[in-house]
Amino acid sequence: MTAPLNVAILGASGYTGSELVRLLARHPRVAIRALTADRKAGQAMADVFPQFAGLDLPRLVTIAELDLAAIDLVFCALPHGTTQTVIKDLFAKKPELKVVDLSADFRLSDPEAYATWYGHAHQALELQAEAAFGLVELNREAIRGARLVANPGCHSTTSILPLVPLLKAKLINPAQIVIVSSTGMSGAGRAAKEEMLFSEVSEGVHAYGVGKHRHTSELDQEFAKAAGRPSLATFTPQLIPMNRGIYATITVTLEAGATAEQLHETLGAAFAGEPFVQVLPFGKVPQSRHVRGSNNVQLGVIADRGPDRAIVISTLDNLVKGASGQAVQNMNLISGFPETEGLGQLALFP
Repeated sequence: MTAPLNVAILGASGYTGSELVRLLARHPRVAIRALTADRKAGQAMADVFPQFAGLDLPRLVTIAELDLAAIDLVFCALPHGTTQTVIKDLFAKKPELKVVDLSADFRLSDPEAYATWYGHAHQALELQAEAAFGLVELNREAIRGARLVANPGCHSTTSILPLVPLLKAKLINPAQIVIVSSTGMSGAGRAAKEEMLFSEVSEGVHAYGVGKHRHTSELDQEFAKAAGRPSLATFTPQLIPMNRGIYATITVTLEAGATAEQLHETLGAAFAGEPFVQVLPFGKVPQSRHVRGSNNVQLGVIADRGPDRAIVISTLDNLVKGASGQAVQNMNLISGFPETEGLGQLALFP
């Protein structure tokens, strides 16, 4: 039997970190060797997340206490803005290390775009230049040989996945894309915040980051790359009172001669054979509950009333395909494992 891949999870006490533990604990080719936290350092993982009781997991330590000697790959589930210097230090200590970063720190290839959207200069420009954008279905070959993979954002994955094939095929206008993307509560992280209290968010829906959400920068980058010209999507995220899931309703303007049926055929061809992407029959509307807890994405295409418009609907679990599941998929790819390894969970329904 071959030796397992030894992994460390930085930021294991957050939602994406704990989701990585859930997925990797049953991965047949992986051994979890280190887990880090800040305030929770010194505790057992089962004390922070009781669902892990009975699992033989390492105790939480600080990043400063992390020993890389036996580590092959690191997952960084750390807050945006903190990961650059952490990863730079990791590679300085062990250049052959592989890293999958779940923050936004390496998703943008243009340093000026990063500074504009995140308010400060990037602290590891040479690493920013080498990072592969980690949306496997659209960037598989670049990821396969990468040392550093930048997991895309959950909102970004939901919209980029269906629209890039349509933009490449010149079927939709890149300057007339309207996205309304609704997300569950876990997308805001685990830190205590007054505006995230149950009584503040239940029984209602509200938009946030309107016209300025940082994930828009990823949409601009990937849409422009696919279209071969600038893209200016209107992106409105909404918070809805559920724990998991993202549901994007995307209105697109068709290029001359294109039809909604062509959009559906193009997506079907683009994702034929992809294990985690299901294109539903034309006119069928996806439901977020049908992907909850899985690494799956469901896509639907519906004809709009106007002959020059169509509606594309995309849904996924923000903690799995939108974060930790996609990170495991990236790990599998760069490690030479079957891409579906450890990701066979079916959706939780009801």
